[in-house]
Amino acid sequence: MPTSPIRALLTFLVVASLVGCQTLPAAPTQRVDGGPSAPATPVPSAPARGPFVTAANPLAVEAGLAILRRGGSAVDAAVAIQAVLGLVEPQSSGLGGGSFMMVYDATTNAVTAYDGRETAPAAATPELFYENGRPLPFLDAVLSGRSTGVPGAVAMLGLAQKDHGTLPWSALFDEAERLARDGFVVSPRLAGMIALTGGQARTAWADAYFTKADGTRYVAGDTLRNPAYAATVATLAREGAGALYAGPLAQAIVDTVHEGTRPGTLSTADLAGYRPIAREALCRPFRIYVVCIPPPPSSGVSLLQLLAMAETPEAARALAGGETSAGAWTTFAQLQRLMYADRDRYVGDPAFVGVPVAGLLDPDYVASRAALAPGLTGAAVAGTPPGGIFRAPDATREPAGTSHFVVVDARGNAVSMTTTVESVFGSGRMANGYFLNNQLTDFSFTPTTAEGQPVANAVAAGKRPRSSMSPVIILDRQGRLVGAMGSPGGSSILAYVAKGLIATLVWDLPVQAAFDLPNLVAKGPGFGADTARFGPTLEAGLEANGIVLAPNTSENSGLHGGIWRGDHWDGGADDRREGVARTD
Repeated sequence: MPTSPIRALLTFLVVASLVGCQTLPAAPTQRVDGGPSAPATPVPSAPARGPFVTAANPLAVEAGLAILRRGGSAVDAAVAIQAVLGLVEPQSSGLGGGSFMMVYDATTNAVTAYDGRETAPAAATPELFYENGRPLPFLDAVLSGRSTGVPGAVAMLGLAQKDHGTLPWSALFDEAERLARDGFVVSPRLAGMIALTGGQARTAWADAYFTKADGTRYVAGDTLRNPAYAATVATLAREGAGALYAGPLAQAIVDTVHEGTRPGTLSTADLAGYRPIAREALCRPFRIYVVCIPPPPSSGVSLLQLLAMAETPEAARALAGGETSAGAWTTFAQLQRLMYADRDRYVGDPAFVGVPVAGLLDPDYVASRAALAPGLTGAAVAGTPPGGIFRAPDATREPAGTSHFVVVDARGNAVSMTTTVESVFGSGRMANGYFLNNQLTDFSFTPTTAEGQPVANAVAAGKRPRSSMSPVIILDRQGRLVGAMGSPGGSSILAYVAKGLIATLVWDLPVQAAFDLPNLVAKGPGFGADTARFGPTLEAGLEANGIVLAPNTSENSGLHGGIWRGDHWDGGADDRREGVARTD
């Protein structure tokens, strides 16, 4: 695994911290909202250690903890967590989807980004979602066989577990197999998705799975069994991750994609040829920390750009007002607008387009972008970073269907993983007991503008669609683990994770309080928000600054993560989901 650039960065940062004048932020003695005292000292007094697990379903959390109790590594636990999440939270992620995983190695302080993003079939063309010379309606594309890319999550987990596992791969699927065979209790959130009256929840596959013998749909509290899923995870345990990409499991995926109208071109050769990628993590300093994210095709570089803009003098002064300040939230919104404009213009699969990562993070460019924030009205226009090829804005849509979890083991190794099937229940098509992704609709449907300008995120054979998934690992300037977090949310992931980082690392809030703050998403000209959570005083202050809030129409957040504060994990699980954070 490549690690030398991170080590070089950390060496530089250690020297910089010794000669600089940064000091630790004061630990608050009381929450601003008048809640109980909650010390928030951010720098470890002892090395961070687990067990610590936070995920969007308690059954998945328990599966991860069970692996840790047996001496498993953080990556071992991640395999078990994903296997259970794919069963009990199939609307969000699964064996038929993809993911990005950040792994921290406590022995070397190395951070590696594992790319399990789906790929387009070899027969895919830039007009994949065209019909009669025009782009398909979005839902028609989602429900078609054309929307499914080669699933990457299982192969990625197999690679990461080979690198970082301590238990046998075959020992990691027991709980998922048991729950699938014996049944699990349908949660309220899953029940709400099952009750949807259209789209992926009402395909022939979903109807067969979610309809009981008496003809009614499963509701919260019912026990749901999935023998096909039990057989699949048993096969994976016995034969390894490669079993999904060859033989009967692969053929079942291909057969499902080729069914019905608008079949896809995915082939067994596409599945056999898939390769996950271990990439060098992209790490940059933020205050007294180092924030690490996956490089493109993840949009994490845009998150780092926002944090860099937040450290420019005027933005930093505004954000210092804290979570009750209209000025702080206004600045946060305007920085988002600038970030999203650049992201939509430049980020794509680096194997196909040149992504100006260094240019987007160039200090002079960052300062020039941040200087636009105070006077910004309406949608931001993309800038021209050094090395950037000015591409056309695209028409990519990123709907709901994602989850995030964090694991730390007893040796201090950590995983931060965002995982997805793209939309709710993915494409609505099932194979081997799980839903297949509709990840190819994460590409821009239109490969060029009317003027013929190419877009960075156009479809191409073998290409990975741009992703907003941005799992984060946080280090101190000595390279020690400080924290990890991430969120689902489609393109709003960047706004949600940025809120979590600013609230914990700038405003010094306890993690749960930070995650429970209202969300504010600023893309284009509007401002989507949890309007009920802002309160009338803060909402009025924002309106006075030109920030008129409207209900958030994108997938809501599901922030999960933790910060090592002194000698313990301060963990959180977004109250908008059903997750928990546990240290036992």
